[in-house]
Amino acid sequence: MERFVGTVSRGIRAPIIRQGDDIADIVVSSVLAASEGEGFALRDRDVIAVTEAVVGRAQGNYATTEQIAKDVAAKFPEGEIGLIFPILSRNRFAICLRGIAKGVKKMTLMLSYPSDEVGNHLFDDETLDDADVDPYRDVLDEKKYRELFGYVKHPFTGVDYVEYYKDLIAECGCEVEVIFANDCRAILDYTKNVINCDIHTRFRTKKKLIKAGAEKVVGLDEILTKSVDGSGYNKDFGLLGSNKATENTVKLFPRDCEPIVLRIQAEIFEKTGKRVEVMVYGDGAFKDPVGKIWELADPVVSPAYTPGLEGRPNEVKLKYLADNDFAHLKGDELKAVIAEYIKKKDSDLVGKMVSQGTTPRRLTDLIGSLCDLTSGSGDKGTPIILVQGYFDNMTAE
Repeated sequence: MERFVGTVSRGIRAPIIRQGDDIADIVVSSVLAASEGEGFALRDRDVIAVTEAVVGRAQGNYATTEQIAKDVAAKFPEGEIGLIFPILSRNRFAICLRGIAKGVKKMTLMLSYPSDEVGNHLFDDETLDDADVDPYRDVLDEKKYRELFGYVKHPFTGVDYVEYYKDLIAECGCEVEVIFANDCRAILDYTKNVINCDIHTRFRTKKKLIKAGAEKVVGLDEILTKSVDGSGYNKDFGLLGSNKATENTVKLFPRDCEPIVLRIQAEIFEKTGKRVEVMVYGDGAFKDPVGKIWELADPVVSPAYTPGLEGRPNEVKLKYLADNDFAHLKGDELKAVIAEYIKKKDSDLVGKMVSQGTTPRRLTDLIGSLCDLTSGSGDKGTPIILVQGYFDNMTAE
């Protein structure tokens, strides 16, 4: 029987998850309850995805600012650092900054301009165009920055992040100076000890700093890689991917997720006979056209997934076939010949013209982005996403 629906993404409601909850059991029971209650059946190669936030919460993977401070103080006993390229976020970075500031005596805070790594703007790009400034070379102190760009509040949050971060650091008893630059090496004119807070460019930044003469460089991914006074930790990503929990606590990116996804997969198979794929997901990749923000604050989209989600799509472009190879056909005849082409397509279409315009990203990045947009970040109450039909093509029945 012909199918009339392709990919479906469903938000699955779940209980409010607390520290110590069995996250695998909650995911399995929630999906099965939704299946029964909403009248849909699970199928082989469905994808069950659970947001990293509730996994980390169930694990109790939290840390206080005091625990962050103790780790930072141990790494920089001299008490003076340059902190560069933080993202501008009350949720993602402010509490981490408070912890770092508590661990040192003096900080030179270096912000990139006009925006941070993920698209949060200090001021509009057009304002930069009107200033006699080269953002690739010029280093601005706070006075020059204010003369050129004034006091600008973020259009969504209403926060002047320069003032907000500076005041936050000072409130922790830490002396602070703010500068603005886009070349990481500019910080070395102020201090040779650096914490680089960038996410996806962190390895390159660290390499450049060391080559330029930095004495000590520590990334956010190297802070809280092990427990400090009973804190949570993440051996791979440290503070990267953390979120505000309270004014004094962060929830860290979840760790040891592979056993969780494998257990969910096994229990679904035991209860339904269906071989599903499972993943934990964080930020996807959607750019807000107004706020200009990319949802890319997590170090990876998926920290763990079942083996069936490895790889990239291998798809042909339907409009290419319709406009080129089979331009002389239409209607049912066109549909039939394209369906036959799909059934016989090469197992690896990389570099082939027929695949141009398809999405060459990893499956986990694509599906994670879909899940992130489906679940939202507010009060939907759907931290579990069920994606069906993602691996189907137009020939599936």
